[in-house]
Amino acid sequence: MFFLLYRRWLPALISLVLLSSAFGLHAEKPQLTLAQTYEQGPDLTHYWVSEKLDGVRAYWNGERLMSRQGNQFHAPAWFTADFPGEPLDGELWMGRGRFAEVSGAVRKLEPVDSEWRQVQYRIFDLPASEAPFSERVAQMRQLLVPSPSPYLSMIGQRQASSHETLMARLGQVVSAGGEGLMLHRGDSLYHVGRTNDLLKVKQYQDAEAVVVGYTPGQGKYEGMLGALVVELEGGRQFKLGTGFSDEERARPPAIGATVTYKFFGLTSTGLPRFASFMRMRDEEPVRE
Repeated sequence: MFFLLYRRWLPALISLVLLSSAFGLHAEKPQLTLAQTYEQGPDLTHYWVSEKLDGVRAYWNGERLMSRQGNQFHAPAWFTADFPGEPLDGELWMGRGRFAEVSGAVRKLEPVDSEWRQVQYRIFDLPASEAPFSERVAQMRQLLVPSPSPYLSMIGQRQASSHETLMARLGQVVSAGGEGLMLHRGDSLYHVGRTNDLLKVKQYQDAEAVVVGYTPGQGKYEGMLGALVVELEGGRQFKLGTGFSDEERARPPAIGATVTYKFFGLTSTGLPRFASFMRMRDEEPVRE
């Protein structure tokens, strides 16, 4: 039954790809900096710390909001009306624990005003600036404090001090429903791609993999998804069978989609230990 349902969805997925091409929704990918994972060791007095928001990464190119893959977010004109003309890097965010809501809202081809009025564009960097990050923090404050728009603000940045203080702060954020922290080296320039100048700090690790297959559900999940078969960058495969809602089991990510999973270290064979589905990397807009 699950595979019959998937065959029903396949034409809709193909139509979505054709629709994206027809409307020019996919453009050149913005050149963004990407984080590595924090491990104890660096001198944290050289870093700034901020909360890692569970939102949708968005790049403002001075005219429109774009995803990591170059797809346009169809924000209402009033949402971006007072945004500055220079590039911004940040997150579209509704609040802690509301990733599913903000993801669903910002991916729609026809924006819903009542949903977008709950969204904030929270800025954490200035991609076009040639200054070190500590100076970019000052530039962001000058640009956005006070903000020219009620929907635009800067993520709070404070200078880090020690591993113990960092872990205490992480515990506070997670206890309050947050996802984690980010560390940004103060003397670093804006770097395209993954860099140790930007580190994510979590109580677990996370990574991405590509969906290459499914296993059918059993028992109460009969006719639905049992597990995703996913492939890592090096070609190794494993199954993700936990972390899904009933809705996600009924409508799982498509073959070829990129998903984010969390895990707790590696097994003796080098595969993620206790891996659990977190979310699909939302890139393609959807029609309601």
